[in-house]
Amino acid sequence: MSWLLRFFSSSIGKKLIMALTGLFLCSFLVVHMIGNTQLFYADQGLAFNKYAVIMTSNPLIEIISIGLYFFILLHTVQGLLLAYKNRQARPVGYAKFNNSSRWQSRNMAILGTIILVFLVVHMSRFWYQYRFDYVPYKKYVENIQTGQMVSTQAMAESYAVKRRIVEDLDETTGHKVTIVRDLYKEVEVAFQNLPLVLLYVLSMVALAYHLVHGFQSGFQTLGLNHPKYNPLVRWVGVGLFAILIPAVFAAMPIYFYVKSLG
Repeated sequence: MSWLLRFFSSSIGKKLIMALTGLFLCSFLVVHMIGNTQLFYADQGLAFNKYAVIMTSNPLIEIISIGLYFFILLHTVQGLLLAYKNRQARPVGYAKFNNSSRWQSRNMAILGTIILVFLVVHMSRFWYQYRFDYVPYKKYVENIQTGQMVSTQAMAESYAVKRRIVEDLDETTGHKVTIVRDLYKEVEVAFQNLPLVLLYVLSMVALAYHLVHGFQSGFQTLGLNHPKYNPLVRWVGVGLFAILIPAVFAAMPIYFYVKSLG
């Protein structure tokens, strides 16, 4: 075990941890983006609210979430340690940077810190509130034959339901009644705040630059570096992870803010 600890405490070991945790977090970004696109559905938040219940009550997802939080912390700590070690090894900066050294590769620690601040704000604003604070309930009534929304109703603040979602089918009317915690409303209200919207957009720009370098660097660290496959890795890293995913996440707060103006 001692050799394993020595390996992971070495510079190579730290880079390997950064690569593995970073690529795992990339996979989470894809899943989280797909789930959060339900915010754009024209169903007054029903699909997103159901998604929030699944993400916070499914035992398997709960276990994965614990691992996710651990990997975020580990990735952050290792990144800061590597940046500190690199700074110690080079206390005086270069007079001129090599053209092949891109800005994002030289400032991964700064970009990572911006993303960390964003995560703290995001988790405290939505994750913590949904789990431990008051979130109102909303009642949805759907026609099960047509799939159309018959009515929606915000529940009174005194309404008490121990479960996060209650579903019932009224066979006489053909209506499905769903009472669920209305996280969608919390998101809608939060993104009427322009400074919060700007923080989210800035953080997604930082995430984009972070992923431009980090995704491809992770494959190189793992030894998956071949002229035949590098263009594909570069295309996925830039096209999907550095452009599409941050753009979709940034579009969410912008969508709600613009919606609140009109």
